[in-house]
Amino acid sequence: MKVVIDTNVLLVANGKHQDVSPECQTECIKWLNKIQSHGVVVIDDGFRILGEYMHKTKPNQPKGVGDTFLKVLLQRQANNKHVEVVKINENSTDKFEEFPDSVLQDAFDPPDRKFVAVANAHAEKPPILQAADCKWLDWWKTLDQHGIKVEFICKKDVCKFYKTKFPHKPDPQLPTK
Repeated sequence: MKVVIDTNVLLVANGKHQDVSPECQTECIKWLNKIQSHGVVVIDDGFRILGEYMHKTKPNQPKGVGDTFLKVLLQRQANNKHVEVVKINENSTDKFEEFPDSVLQDAFDPPDRKFVAVANAHAEKPPILQAADCKWLDWWKTLDQHGIKVEFICKKDVCKFYKTKFPHKPDPQLPTK
């Protein structure tokens, strides 16, 4: 299994998102443990993803599962059995040539664009793991049209956050497998 992992998966696993359910944290922990044991993480060649992980976690003094996951990922980053690196081209700050839809790229949170660019740049278009960022519920359909899947780990939580953040929008749809 190859995946691109949004930073919030590590943060939720670390217990750094107060509003998520205990079940969501447990699921993020399970996913990270499974990927660490049997998966491949896809990252970019410019240290953008790893840099964000390092900025938001504490790999030098791991306390949470997300911290430990990053520490192991850093140790394994040169091992293709565990980590694959793709080249992405930044045209301007947080705008990538590999982002598949220019209109969506403009609507996307700038720090999240790199995850999409990485998934799209990889030959196999690995899914993006997402924990609790509800804005992705507005974006996954367009990404899916470009062959990029978003795997929502915490379906109940992300829908709850969406309804709270966007009370006047209809209930969100989730991808089906």
